[in-house]
Amino acid sequence: MIIGIDASRANLLHKTGTEWYSFYVIKNLAEIDKENIYWLYVNQEPRPELLAIVKSNPNFSIKFLHWPFYSFWTLGRLTLEMLWRRPDVLFIPAHALPLFGPRRTVNTIHDVAFVREHNLYRPTKVKTGLVGTRNIINFLVKVLTFGRYHSDSVDYLYWSTAFSLSHAKKIIAVSEFTKQDILSLYPGKITADKIRVIHNGYNDKIYRRLEVSPEKTAAILDKYAIEAPFFLYVGRLEKKKNIPALVESFGYLKETHPEIKAKLVLIGDAGFGYDEIKYIIEEFDLNDGVIMPGWVAEDDLPYILNAAAAFVFPSKHEGFGIPVLQALACGIPTAVSDLPVLREVAGEAVLYFDHHDRVAMAEALLRIFTDEDLRQTLIVKGLEQVKKFSWRRCAEETLDLIKSL
Repeated sequence: MIIGIDASRANLLHKTGTEWYSFYVIKNLAEIDKENIYWLYVNQEPRPELLAIVKSNPNFSIKFLHWPFYSFWTLGRLTLEMLWRRPDVLFIPAHALPLFGPRRTVNTIHDVAFVREHNLYRPTKVKTGLVGTRNIINFLVKVLTFGRYHSDSVDYLYWSTAFSLSHAKKIIAVSEFTKQDILSLYPGKITADKIRVIHNGYNDKIYRRLEVSPEKTAAILDKYAIEAPFFLYVGRLEKKKNIPALVESFGYLKETHPEIKAKLVLIGDAGFGYDEIKYIIEEFDLNDGVIMPGWVAEDDLPYILNAAAAFVFPSKHEGFGIPVLQALACGIPTAVSDLPVLREVAGEAVLYFDHHDRVAMAEALLRIFTDEDLRQTLIVKGLEQVKKFSWRRCAEETLDLIKSL
């Protein structure tokens, strides 16, 4: 059987949740499946790390599908590839389906929060070389969708998700919460038996409790200008992740408990709402208290996690929450938003708080920083909880699903 995979997200340099999902599922499929043939489709020259994870399996080949335009590689070039030379099964791990493809197509949907709160997403215009071209594309999209959609990023989410639910043979949801969210928000569009829940994993080879010299840890922290002790957040810096509220809560904590000398480290690329984050930092005079090193190389991140006093994840919406697993695996006491999906992932291994209540969030930060008995309890429970998840198991279940089609 020939299995085609859209590897464009796995081939990105700066990876976050969905990109790491694509990368590690491909990596583990290359390790466990020596029987089937795999074609990996990418929209730019394959990066060394992508080549490295499949080089030991001769059944894997990478197909660079050149596309001269900034946008619509999936709808354009990948669609053409499906017309010319389609695989037996097509797996789209983190993006939209092409317009045409094999009857047996699998698509992973990570979350549909944009339907519930579209104000958390910034509509960005389609990338083109010329404004006139953008206007033409927008006109064509409106005509082809009978006026229902524009060509901006949010409308593309709406359209591509609805298209996937209608045209994929099977849908993978990364959590039971995401499955139920899909069924709730798209009534009549899809039935429960079409959705398979396959949990994400984490890289257990590097995310673990480390025994390293203080000099090594100090060198990594110095590289990113991080000072201990510190609270740590990892993820995109945006409104959806509730980072403005986290910074405000941290400011409140510093005002009410000046004895707490910890910094707040926010690791990740800027997203929608980043300007608001910077404004709150200025408003609370937190320029010396909040450290934003930007994107961090994955090889360095476990050292930073191991050095953190606590991990905090204040998100408003999640489809899964991979950084929570990474923190638990490193033995870091963790506090998270009280969301159903995070209870599904973290169980009783974390401290929960109401993400709407900035005071409650600040009190959670205080407690997880100062209550030593709580810290030790969470560490033990966290190390046990993460045993339930792995990228190997995720890949095995994904392969079982593909074989069943």
